[in-house]
Amino acid sequence: MKHTLTDITEVDLDNDPPRPASTELLALYDEEGEGTRIQATRKGLWTAVAVYLLFSVTDILLVPDVAAMTIAARFTISVVALFILEIQVRLNATANSIDCTAAAALVVAYAGWLYPAMMTSDTESISYYMVFGAIFMMSVNLFFSFKFRLSLLASITILLIFFAAVLSFPPAEVSYRLAFGTFNVSCFIFTSYVNWKLNRERYKVFLNAIEARIQHKEASERGRALLRLSHTDSLTGLNNRRAVDQTLRDYWGDWQRRGKSFAAILIDVDFFKKYNDFYGHQEGDRCLVLVANALKESIEACNGSIGRYGGEEFIVLAHMQSSEEAAELAEAIRRNVENLALPHQERRDGTAVVTVSVGAAFTRNQTGSKLERLIHEADRALYSAKASGRNCAKLFDPSDPLTSDESENIAALLKIATDQDLVSMVYQPIRNVASGRIDAVEALMRLKMLDGTAVPPGLFIPIAERTGVILELGRWAIRTVCREILSDDRVPVVSVNVSPIQLKSPGFAASVAAILGETGVAGARLALEITEGLEMEMHSDVLRCISDLKTLGVRIWLDDFGTGFAGLSWLRLIDFDTVKIDRSFLHDCDTPKGKAMLRDIIGLVRNRGHKILVEGVETEDQMGLMRQFRIDQVQGFHVGRPAPAENLRLKATAGAHLTRA
Repeated sequence: MKHTLTDITEVDLDNDPPRPASTELLALYDEEGEGTRIQATRKGLWTAVAVYLLFSVTDILLVPDVAAMTIAARFTISVVALFILEIQVRLNATANSIDCTAAAALVVAYAGWLYPAMMTSDTESISYYMVFGAIFMMSVNLFFSFKFRLSLLASITILLIFFAAVLSFPPAEVSYRLAFGTFNVSCFIFTSYVNWKLNRERYKVFLNAIEARIQHKEASERGRALLRLSHTDSLTGLNNRRAVDQTLRDYWGDWQRRGKSFAAILIDVDFFKKYNDFYGHQEGDRCLVLVANALKESIEACNGSIGRYGGEEFIVLAHMQSSEEAAELAEAIRRNVENLALPHQERRDGTAVVTVSVGAAFTRNQTGSKLERLIHEADRALYSAKASGRNCAKLFDPSDPLTSDESENIAALLKIATDQDLVSMVYQPIRNVASGRIDAVEALMRLKMLDGTAVPPGLFIPIAERTGVILELGRWAIRTVCREILSDDRVPVVSVNVSPIQLKSPGFAASVAAILGETGVAGARLALEITEGLEMEMHSDVLRCISDLKTLGVRIWLDDFGTGFAGLSWLRLIDFDTVKIDRSFLHDCDTPKGKAMLRDIIGLVRNRGHKILVEGVETEDQMGLMRQFRIDQVQGFHVGRPAPAENLRLKATAGAHLTRA
């Protein structure tokens, strides 16, 4: 069964929207057209009266002996009709009653003119002049927007008046009566038919407008539901990463424009993987929901915003007056989660309940202040909280060596990293779902300090990008994977993450070509991964660089698809060889909405013709789901953990062994 995003919104989009019954439609038709009909009839009667009075000229020319009486009748009827009409308008009469007044005025106007006109001695003139009675019939049916029944009644009355006059006309011959009678009957039939058609068309226009209104309402509801879905974490009901990023920019804009300071607080559930592995994913999800509820209670007083930033990581944004308030909120968050007393027996740190580590950063005036720096400071504070034994809250303090930004030290370390062998590469397998063989590996960079302490990639990569060292590290990484892995044909393809800085750098494609030529590796065996993110702009230099790389045969992969804002635009601009769907979508598949969301993303990418790779496969159940979805390739701890080159055994026999396993 095919699922789309609309299948999982809160609106039941499979059912037709409620539509009114026919009687309700007729009542609604009358109600909505009330004001328009009143104004149209009022304007029409005033115009008809003007024309009716102008025909006084023809009275003088054709029946001069009774012109005084016909003209007097015209003026009397006109004044009375308009007087009654205006009184009804002032008294807010209904459109139906005003229409009846106008129709009656037309009938009386015809009879009131015809009666004195027939007193003329010029029988020949009046015999022809009577044909103008058809004009009144046309007016009833065509000039006004009367309902069909009213128009029909008025037309029949006018027709009967005409026949009564013809029959009482002494000198009229049979041929005259037959000819003029046929003419008036024809006018009656024709104008009545046209009136019937016009009324039907007006009603159809109304029905089309109602249908359009219903469809617009349905589309609006779907749009609101999809918007809520796209900004809501399916498990916890909190804002998701997309919504958090938007809120962050809003808070930052208020800080930059109006000086409205705020705190960014990162919360990470301690030892959550152990909790998940021991209690199971369902209990793990329940734990995250309870933690999310505790966080919401913690920020109610300050009217802050909360979102799920990652698997077990949350972020709180709240307007604060001082860093002390931010520290107090961070501690309150930690304490509220601990007070939940959720059992966690797998911990080995002396604590038997679920706790969180909290890192907070507060806006402060500094040179080159950026939103990314504030989040980095909160992340550094969180890292410090974890390093301090977890279950604690830390506020970033630039003067405290435990939480201060160590970027200068790491920047200095990166300058000597390649010469001192402080950087290395590890490789994580990528399995073909259909064959079970290892199609490729992803190269991941590792950095250690002089004392052997590992530096997280999330810490040193941004510093390398900021200082420009990423260009040298990038060339070193590509050269290393070509020599360590690709030169001996152990793996068909190796993917390497590239930074936006590298793609924007003049000569990057040329340097890749030189490395491929130097190591004797075909370009098709190298894949470069571009991470979907906000810092990447698809300007001409980047597109030109990607085009040059594809000319070399180098494969271009889109990494972490679905976590940023530019993914769809990139799919339109760049012909990616593989699209890697972020692990968060797979991990959300425990819920029907999450599973349907992943199915929709897969369908979107598949329709574009790209090969699909799903990250984060950690269990056999998830692997089975990937087979069900007919995914091309998968990556994750279930397939293999990152390992040094010497530990890889990826020959054909090893691939067959993995298939049997």
